[in-house]
Amino acid sequence: MSTRLAKGGRLLDKGRALHFTFNGKRLKGHAGDTLASALLANDQMLVGRSFKYHRPRGIVASGAEEPNALVHLGEGARMEPNQRVTTTELFDGLTCTSQNHWPSLEYDIGAVNTHLARFLPAGFYYKMFIHPRPFWKHVYEPFIRQSAGLGKATNPGDPDRYEHFYHFCDVAVIGGGVAGLQAAVAAAEAGAKVLLMEQTAHWGGRAPVDGGEIDGQSAEDWITATLAKLRDMPNVTLRLRCMGAGVYDHGYLLGYERVNDHAPSTDTPRHRLWRIRAGQIITATGAIERPLSFAGNDIPGVMLASAIRDYAVNYGVSIGDRTVVVTNNDDAYRTAITLKKFGLEIPAILDARQSGGGALAAEARALGIRVENGKGIAKVKGGKRVTGVAICAQAGEGAVLEEIKCDAVAMSGGWSPVVHLWSHCGGKLLWDSAQAHFRPDPANPPRGAKGEAFVVVAGSANGNLDLAATLTDADTAGKTAAAAMGHKPKSTKAPTATATDEAALEAVWLMPQGANIKLRMKSWLDYQNDVKVSDVQLAAREGYESVEHAKRYTTLGMATDQGKLSNINGLAILSDALGQPIPQTGTTTFRPPYTPISLSAIAGAARDAVFQPIRKTPIHGWHEANGAHFEPVGQWRRPYCFPKGEETHRDAVNREINQTRARLGLLDASTLGKIIVKGPDAGRFLDMLYTNVMSSLKPGKCRYGLMCNENGFLMDDGVVARIDEDTFLCHTTTGGAESIHGHMEDWLQCEWWDWKVYTANVTEQYAQIAVVGPKGRETLAKLTTDDLSNDALPFMGWADLTLAGMPVRAYRISFSGELSYELAVPASHGRALWDALLEAGAEHSVTTYGTEGLHVMRAEKGFIMIGDETDGTVIPQDLGMGWAISKKKDDYLGKRAQERSHMADPNRWKLVGLETLDGSVLPDGAYATAPGHNANGQRMTQGRVTSTYFSPTLGRGIAMGLVHNGPDRMGDVLDFPKVDGGIIKAKIVDPIFFDKDGEKQNV
Repeated sequence: MSTRLAKGGRLLDKGRALHFTFNGKRLKGHAGDTLASALLANDQMLVGRSFKYHRPRGIVASGAEEPNALVHLGEGARMEPNQRVTTTELFDGLTCTSQNHWPSLEYDIGAVNTHLARFLPAGFYYKMFIHPRPFWKHVYEPFIRQSAGLGKATNPGDPDRYEHFYHFCDVAVIGGGVAGLQAAVAAAEAGAKVLLMEQTAHWGGRAPVDGGEIDGQSAEDWITATLAKLRDMPNVTLRLRCMGAGVYDHGYLLGYERVNDHAPSTDTPRHRLWRIRAGQIITATGAIERPLSFAGNDIPGVMLASAIRDYAVNYGVSIGDRTVVVTNNDDAYRTAITLKKFGLEIPAILDARQSGGGALAAEARALGIRVENGKGIAKVKGGKRVTGVAICAQAGEGAVLEEIKCDAVAMSGGWSPVVHLWSHCGGKLLWDSAQAHFRPDPANPPRGAKGEAFVVVAGSANGNLDLAATLTDADTAGKTAAAAMGHKPKSTKAPTATATDEAALEAVWLMPQGANIKLRMKSWLDYQNDVKVSDVQLAAREGYESVEHAKRYTTLGMATDQGKLSNINGLAILSDALGQPIPQTGTTTFRPPYTPISLSAIAGAARDAVFQPIRKTPIHGWHEANGAHFEPVGQWRRPYCFPKGEETHRDAVNREINQTRARLGLLDASTLGKIIVKGPDAGRFLDMLYTNVMSSLKPGKCRYGLMCNENGFLMDDGVVARIDEDTFLCHTTTGGAESIHGHMEDWLQCEWWDWKVYTANVTEQYAQIAVVGPKGRETLAKLTTDDLSNDALPFMGWADLTLAGMPVRAYRISFSGELSYELAVPASHGRALWDALLEAGAEHSVTTYGTEGLHVMRAEKGFIMIGDETDGTVIPQDLGMGWAISKKKDDYLGKRAQERSHMADPNRWKLVGLETLDGSVLPDGAYATAPGHNANGQRMTQGRVTSTYFSPTLGRGIAMGLVHNGPDRMGDVLDFPKVDGGIIKAKIVDPIFFDKDGEKQNV
């Protein structure tokens, strides 16, 4: 049984007891324990059930690679599923429950699947769940939904807080083992600004456990001294419990810090997401020990040899009184030697190598440990815990030579460098046949925009498994990274360590090498998803030769550990089945994050009221004080209308429109998108974005433009003003400001990256006020001495003015059809200008109007509205806007798409005006019916209403719509069914209802 040792436990505070509960049982641990070490100290070997067969599962590892020991952690709103016990630090009052079983962990009815395993091989669901077809809805789908998922979803209402943190540095070092520490020292001593991150709660990695001397002192003493040196450096930032989650282009690194998971009562954020920009990134992420594939290697008590060593040294926990060690390399001998020195029994070390081990093997023999070369495990005996092993010849087929009673098995199949972060951004790998692992290819690192390498690997992550080689490599990595950032490294020597004389590893992918089918069907690769050696071999026989296809067919490496323990073994089995070398088979894709990140950390502060913060213009306070009725427009709140007294909203809108058209109205247009496009290639860039030519626009002039996506569909419109030879200001719709700016950057960064263009979204930097109506010029004249005549500031021109002592840029543009000036001022002046305009316009009975008045007036003029007249399937030609498409340029985004037969077909729905015969208002979105019915028995349609309003100017309902061949059918009457069963008849008319010649806006 597993228990607490009298010796060991270098990370524990044994004078401080902590209490926790597991499945309702109250247990005890110590400060410094992980949940895994505390469970093992209480002899809790069974911690979960596997996903597919519900086999008993115990702890296998001691770090983030653990595939089995996942629990529900916490209660109520703080409950989180799938938390690894190996990375969860113990705290007083911790509560957890095991997952994936019913009715209990000990007695799980799902375990019946184990006895049906021969009928449930890899990919059985692809073959089974398609016949008979009626079963899908009533049998298969309900069953799959009930079985799917691991753990229970969290409860709503997370009470904790999370934050994002931005950091900039020359060199980011990921991994706080001896390699990371030395790399950080080397870079920092050169003068580089360094960030050092370690995902666990302790510095030093494996070195204090594995032993060895550095510069004549113990590894632990060297770590302490190096940390003191780093802490004294002002250019170094140290972070524990902070994982390097992902490496992206341009030196962008994502870090995930678990701030108070170990102390939830502290008043700090729970998690912090680091957004890091680093000139150079050093991945000192270490290596992961691989399991061996033999029958019964999933029984609780079978663990990685390094993990058993960790639990003994770091936490003073014995996994069992009698531990059999099975290995193909020398490192596992360290576990046997360690346990023996703790007074525990090692019945045998089974070394699959015929030639055996090196100096460590000799030390083990000197301690009286039995060593059997050329031997392996035929199968492990036991159910919910190990009771013994059957020994066989590794070269044979599994004939049992001897049975040994034991209660733990320490297995080691070699070590695999953690290459995930190196690979995230395109770093390539090499197969190292001597050590049987993939390691980074130094000739093919992740590269920046100019082709320079920006990721360097250090230590065992680079395939250097010896302590001396690790330190030398780390020192070189730190100096290389610092030099790449322009610093001069010091000419110091790397720390020295004594190299261990170890025998060569022998690749062992299956034990024994000729295992029969019964043994292969119990030899597990992916512990969580129940993928066996036989499953991968079956995938190869069925034609899944691509490693990516085999992964999905078998679910190998698709569990929550993402194949950290299983992938290399699985690749080797697949390669053997295909009769090809492992490098030819290749690896699956490494994707961030390295280990799971909480969704709350990704969201950060963006939740509840600030998930989508309400955006307010500089004039919002005035609107609130004057009774505005608001409507949401994107994330903004804009006045819909300004009702007075007992006015209804419709009455208020009518009054606002009548007053504006007769005299003067003011509109807060600050939400209008404003994007600066600047640079020598700015005109060329805009010519590609807009359907018409913008490069010929003269400074001081404006031009209306349409913007289409690459599929040819209209996505935005707006007025472009040319500020100077290299600078344009693009107005967009309110809802399109962010997306259009993103659209611009997408094309600039991904397609036209060599064009000299800079863009900036300045929407919130400026307030914009529309002064609209016949009295507009007269009102502005009261606030300025500048020339406002039609000659000085003509329609579709702009000029810089001084109004009421404030610098203003006035655009002579109109969305109402009236004389109109849109005045842009710095946001801080917005309210002052608004107040000045209200005072100056008082003699003209100035009115403020909202978005509904704006919409009605634009519809009266036949102006389109993005999102009303467009729906993602409309092209400019459908709207009768061919005039806005240049015939002088060769290309623009969407041009080729618009030339496709379907898009160029004249037989399309096109924009028209609609007038009801009785003057009523058509329902918004109503469809015009056509003769006949479709295959579903529904009425055929020939058009739909896109915008519909009551026009106080005309005293009747008006509408715009898309109608089949509409412009060719002027005067036709269409039927529009109502929801209540009635029909409204409307006539097709010109979409311009008011001032067709534009005389009012040109005065």
